Amino acid sequence: MTALTEFLFSMPAQRKVGSIVRWWEKRRLPYNLMVGAAGVASVVWIAIAELIAPGGPGLILVPWQPIVLFGVGANVFYTLGSMIESIAHKIWGNEMLPIGPGLYRMGLTFSVGLALLPGMIFTVSMIVRVILAIVGVI
Repeated sequence: MTALTEFLFSMPAQRKVGSIVRWWEKRRLPYNLMVGAAGVASVVWIAIAELIAPGGPGLILVPWQPIVLFGVGANVFYTLGSMIESIAHKIWGNEMLPIGPGLYRMGLTFSVGLALLPGMIFTVSMIVRVILAIVGVI
C-alpha cells in the first residue's frame, strides 16, 4: 500500500470523543497543505495565464482577503468533521460504523476542488477569449 493510500484509508479513531478529536487534529496540517497547494496552483495558473492570454490585462495581483477568508472557512468546516463524528457517536454509539475516514476523504476532495475552481473557471474564460481573438472580436 502506498503512503497516500494508508493516509486516506487509515484506521478510524477509537469510539471516544477525545480520540475522535485527536484523530482529526492529527490530519489538519496535511489537509491544510493539500488544500493550500491546490489554491496556490490555482492562483499561479491564473497569474501566468493572464500574462499570455489574448486581450488580457497582463500581470494581475490577486487580493489576499478572499484567500485568507477561504482558508479560515475551510478550517471552520474541517472542525465540523470531528464535531459531526462525535455527535453521531454520542447518538448512535457503537451501533454505527466509524464515519471519520469517509468524512475526511469527502471533505478533502471537496475542499481541493473548491480551491481549484477559480483556475478552472479562468481556463474556460481563457478558451473563450482565445476563440474570440481568433474570430477577430477582441
